[in-house]
Amino acid sequence: MSEQFELSTLYELLEGRKKQLPEGSYTTYLFEKGLDKILKKVGEECTEVIIAAKDQDRKETIYEIADLTYHVMVLMVEAGISLEEIRTELESRHVIDHKVKQEKMASDSE
Repeated sequence: MSEQFELSTLYELLEGRKKQLPEGSYTTYLFEKGLDKILKKVGEECTEVIIAAKDQDRKETIYEIADLTYHVMVLMVEAGISLEEIRTELESRHVIDHKVKQEKMASDSE
């Protein structure tokens, strides 16, 4: 039975690729080309997600979201942004949303 995929595993792989820059790796190519190329790919993949979703093509949308996720994670490694920092940011938004919802419920009942 294969190990379950985790985003942290992909992140660690990307970090390793940035350090080792193995020849023939697409990830190595992105890191060698630098931030402008990585950002261009993030933009392209974002556009492809939008097109697939607009076409209501579920399979293609999933495929393109996976591509976007990969390229965003390459950007994260390039910029030195950890998965933990993203998790913390998302968690803080959940707390804010929860408080706003509670405040709205309280004011609606008045």
